[in-house]
Amino acid sequence: MLKAFSDLGINKQLQQSLVELNISVPTDIQEKTIPVVLKQKKDVVALAKTGTGKTAAFGLPLLQLIDTKNNNIQAVILAPTRELGHQIFANLTAFASHSPAISMASVCGGIPIKPQIEQLKNDIHIVVATPGRLIDLMQRNAINIKNINYLVLDEADEMVSALKEGLDIIIKEIPKTRRTLLFTATMPGTIKQLIQNYMSKHVVHIEADMETVGHQGIDHQYVVVEPIEKLEVLLHFLNSKEGQRGIIFCKTKAAVNKLAKNLAINKFSSGALHGSLTQGIRDRIMGQFREGYIDILVATDLAARGIDVKEIAYVVNYHLPDTYDTYVHRSGRTARAGAKGLSLTVLQQEEVADIADFEKELGIVFKLFKKADTQSIEENNTLLWAKKIFKTKPNHTVSEALKTKVRTVFHHLTKEELIEKVLANYLAQTRIGTTTTPEPKKKKKNQ
Repeated sequence: MLKAFSDLGINKQLQQSLVELNISVPTDIQEKTIPVVLKQKKDVVALAKTGTGKTAAFGLPLLQLIDTKNNNIQAVILAPTRELGHQIFANLTAFASHSPAISMASVCGGIPIKPQIEQLKNDIHIVVATPGRLIDLMQRNAINIKNINYLVLDEADEMVSALKEGLDIIIKEIPKTRRTLLFTATMPGTIKQLIQNYMSKHVVHIEADMETVGHQGIDHQYVVVEPIEKLEVLLHFLNSKEGQRGIIFCKTKAAVNKLAKNLAINKFSSGALHGSLTQGIRDRIMGQFREGYIDILVATDLAARGIDVKEIAYVVNYHLPDTYDTYVHRSGRTARAGAKGLSLTVLQQEEVADIADFEKELGIVFKLFKKADTQSIEENNTLLWAKKIFKTKPNHTVSEALKTKVRTVFHHLTKEELIEKVLANYLAQTRIGTTTTPEPKKKKKNQ
């Protein structure tokens, strides 16, 4: 029998918010974690893949445990990226829509700090933060976290690897008597070390059906390409997914910018996301992606944290991830909330041997994605060329006299004849299409 949130001990106010959000049945991680956080006093380490509802697993019981008569900051939730921080804050705000006495603040980087300092002068119960911005506020004496009861580390594996020094500073500032709730999708050595160093000896370990949930619904495939054909193979794949949303992961910011430029040139509905962009630009691109105005997001691993969009049909690893954990986080962007999804990895021949290691370590099976043949690639390039023409905006600076002359040239052609001639011209220029034997030159007559 399926459990309800009331069975887990969630109060009526929070239940009412969940009903309005169309959330009725707890996920596995929520069912296992919520009663422990509510009814026990121990630290918690929860291992669950992305897309399994971790925010509600810690957010709901945390909201219920807040003492609204105590005006101090009682809980700090740390996230590795601004995007994830904003997402957590938005979720908690929605969960607390019928709990008006609870006050929360989001203090993530990338936006002006002064308004955050002003907000923190008010009574705040829960703070959602990125480590860098939180440390900045601490150094300015703008925030007091010395009396908190709860510390939540979300996506802790990413936070420890990228931001460990900042994390150390924060943990030294908070009470040793606080409860720490650590949520992670993977359990590398750095996380085990953090648990040993900063959490109590009596930790409750929770694991949410890791054998199936993390990869359920994900079709793992790989395609082998030569470096020179890599972009064309990707463009062929993307054209076959027209109208569907996907994320393409690159290792570096430079690679993200280069690929995003190529997609823009080929008129794909896309945007780039990496850490060097201003917060305003990142928010705008994420908003466009989330609302469906753009279909493709090209991103670095860290920038893509916090993307909680259910309708992502595919993920492309344009570069093979350096670690197994990174692959888990990338592929976990698709097949969320019970949906199906494709995770396609683009490889060069010398990288194919690594697939067996990923399969063994992660307990998954990769299938070979059949690469488009030369003819299909050429036809796809021709279609992309046609779409470029279709999406090209008219040049209003061209004189009417010149336009008239051009119209005169094409005057006697039907639409079909014009298309055939323009297409033939393109094929001739790109040296593709049907190869014909040139007509023999006529011999000159003797004078």
